Amino acid sequence: MTSVRFCFSSVFSFMLLFFILFAILGLSGFAQELESSQKRWLFSYFTQNGEDGLHLAWSADGQTWKPLKDGKSFLPPPENVSKLIRDPSIVQAPDGMFHLVWTGSWNGKNIGYATSKDLIEWTDIRSIPVMEYEPTTRNTWAPELFYDKPSQTFYIIWSSTVPEKFPETAASSETNYNHRMYYTTTKDFKSFAETKLYWNPNHNVIDGFLAQEGERYLLFYKDETLKPEAKKDILLAIGSTPVGPFEVQGVISHTNWVEGPAALKIGNELFVYYDCYTKQHFGAVKSKDLKTWENITNKLCFPVHTRHGTAFEIDSEILQKLLDVRP
Repeated sequence: MTSVRFCFSSVFSFMLLFFILFAILGLSGFAQELESSQKRWLFSYFTQNGEDGLHLAWSADGQTWKPLKDGKSFLPPPENVSKLIRDPSIVQAPDGMFHLVWTGSWNGKNIGYATSKDLIEWTDIRSIPVMEYEPTTRNTWAPELFYDKPSQTFYIIWSSTVPEKFPETAASSETNYNHRMYYTTTKDFKSFAETKLYWNPNHNVIDGFLAQEGERYLLFYKDETLKPEAKKDILLAIGSTPVGPFEVQGVISHTNWVEGPAALKIGNELFVYYDCYTKQHFGAVKSKDLKTWENITNKLCFPVHTRHGTAFEIDSEILQKLLDVRP
């Protein structure tokens, strides 16, 4: 009788240990099952200065973001394209393919590009010379992708300083940067429309993020003005087409010295995340009407060292594969 009790106890202990280990592994992303009917979101981001490449995090509520692959990079900076991957922007096309653009260097006229069917294996990795037509261009920063369904067109929006342009705001930012936003369009990432000026709010501007709300197009961006008075906040402008004209609504960020806005619709609320880069944490506001914005920064939890990128909804099957990836 004693041996029977010992056997039962041993089996029970083993099973209990097994389930505990399985739960721990599940929490870390291994073999975690997802309900296909429940929405999930991804956040693309970089860390430090972008030396180790593309990072991904996921969330079930838009507030708590968990790193995938234990916080390791999914795409290191490709040697033939760039030494950095900063400001990664990802959009999924109607055919299911994911398209990625990024800032590849502090100076230059190109942006990085890659595509993937699962966010794990990346192909067609190359640079796009979006500002080669302006030989004095100092930089091409924070490219952002937007897919316009009505026209079936991809928009790529970024910020550049072309020294001889916009002299009225020259020397208004650090090291004489004087940014304006530019754009090009494409349907296949093989041929691109001529680069044009996208947004000139009559001040130094970077980090444009375009989203659609019904028939309105929402442009979130950073006022990069430092002198004579530091702005460094996030504003919203609304237009009737992807290229405007835009009408400025005002500042929406809860504080200044923030950058990299990324909008995400969850239910009937629009979340706008941004990088509080001087304090090294993330902030966010949310709104139901685009007029009143609630600060939810104290409710956020992001992976350590997260720098800005984009947020988007993800299919549960693809997310399951991402959760199963080990470093």
